[in-house]
Amino acid sequence: MILTLDIGNTNMKTALFDGMEMKQYWRLSTNRNRTSDEYGMAMMNLLNHYGIDRSEVEGIMMSSVVPQINFTIEHMCRSYFGMEPMKIEPGVKTGINIKYENPRELGSDRIANAVGAYELYGGPCITIDFGTATSFGAISAKGEFLGGAICPGLRLAADALTERTAKLPRFELVKPENVIGRNTVTNMQAGIVYGYIGQIKYLVNRMKKEMGVEGIKVIATGGLAVLVAGESSVIDVMDGLLTLKGLRIIYEKNAGKA
Repeated sequence: MILTLDIGNTNMKTALFDGMEMKQYWRLSTNRNRTSDEYGMAMMNLLNHYGIDRSEVEGIMMSSVVPQINFTIEHMCRSYFGMEPMKIEPGVKTGINIKYENPRELGSDRIANAVGAYELYGGPCITIDFGTATSFGAISAKGEFLGGAICPGLRLAADALTERTAKLPRFELVKPENVIGRNTVTNMQAGIVYGYIGQIKYLVNRMKKEMGVEGIKVIATGGLAVLVAGESSVIDVMDGLLTLKGLRIIYEKNAGKA
């Protein structure tokens, strides 16, 4: 089985694949202060809970947008699984031709999303990853990563609104029934959520126009995607495990190097 690790700013998503089948999926909080042993014991407990022996893990594939934690996770993989994790880095086959001005600047999670979307749903396509930041990626019919956009995530925008204002209260990030709210909290919820939905729609339509082709699929992933997807007519596919699936595909393309 292959263990995939997607280390984000808020959470570390991990899944265990047996071939194409996902056997288990877990989330751990991303904590820069945790040691490799703390992460290792957390993983061992999760595996033991589901009756999985660590020896069944044949390979590990990881992506990370938190460089400060990479050494800790790599050390955990060596100590608890006896192997070096494979990472998305120069020399690793992805099947995607990256058209970025500097390909090294492109986040490994965005590469995994592009690979997963292109391999599973075909091109041309647009990926949207609703995380701490919301990232967009445009992939051509030939498997070229053309570029994209990045904007603050929903929760980040909500936190900024309350932290940088003196009287506005903290609020639950839910979608109100109406855009015209009748109290301060529903006003804030409407502005953040429905404003975000409008932003997503505009960016997707603008990207489609710039790509200049027909039949572009939009694939959304990330923890907050469900809050937007129901109201957004531009999203065609919801795949909450897109990044992890992309990591599995990249591992398989490079299995001989593992």
